[in-house]
Amino acid sequence: MLPESRWAAVGQATTPPLMNKLLGKRVLVTAGAQGIGYAISQHLLQAGCEVFVHFYTSAAGAQLLARQATELGRRYENAMADLTRSEQCDRIVSDAVGFLGGLDILINNAGTMIERRPFAESPDDLWADTMSLNMGTMRKVTRAALPHLAEAAKLRGGASIVNLSSLAGRKGGRPGSTAYATAKGAVLTFTRALAAELGPQGVRVNALAPGLILGTKFHAIHTSAAVQQTVVQGIPLGRPGNADDVARAAVYLASEYDGFITGATLDVNGGVYAA
Repeated sequence: MLPESRWAAVGQATTPPLMNKLLGKRVLVTAGAQGIGYAISQHLLQAGCEVFVHFYTSAAGAQLLARQATELGRRYENAMADLTRSEQCDRIVSDAVGFLGGLDILINNAGTMIERRPFAESPDDLWADTMSLNMGTMRKVTRAALPHLAEAAKLRGGASIVNLSSLAGRKGGRPGSTAYATAKGAVLTFTRALAAELGPQGVRVNALAPGLILGTKFHAIHTSAAVQQTVVQGIPLGRPGNADDVARAAVYLASEYDGFITGATLDVNGGVYAA
């Protein structure tokens, strides 16, 4: 087991080599200006992509990405939207396609746990809001993006969708996260169903299921330090993950726009299932 002081050092961010396969690919990242989404946007820019980032409250992160894109010589734009509103999902996709000239890759990263609440004490609106934020936004953005992804698949050799789920969607989550875990489990089913439906059009659909990823707002808000320590003790690699661990996996799945991987979920959890 690694000391806590070394957690951040292991797997720390490094600039990945340019992936020529992704050079010039046009990408929309939802919630791409903070946490895991920010790291994914960074890595896609470094891999050679042209990136459009959606954000809701993270304008500062979006502007930091703009500076990084300029330094890398990449085309980049961002826009704010509330993706729980259907018309704003349509608008963000329209804005992205208008700027990029099309769409090859969609990263569905928007979503979070609203709050931990025991199932017996969870009101209907908490469940509805949790499903809307984690599953509804993904459904609506994907629906708006699909014609553009299908066109890219036809004309440019393939298209790829990467959906962000969670280990909670696999295992059910920790106490108080039933609504969130249910929504993230729905993301996994959505991914498999959509992969089967869109495969004939050349659009691949895959998911990521991160485990304990520290250094972001999610666990700082929803997971106590004591629980974090307990969870780390059950991770075979002996450390929590970081946003760059997830971002590297997202870039890999994004690059499969012309590959043979679809309907799959890539677990990014330090080997929890091997324990």
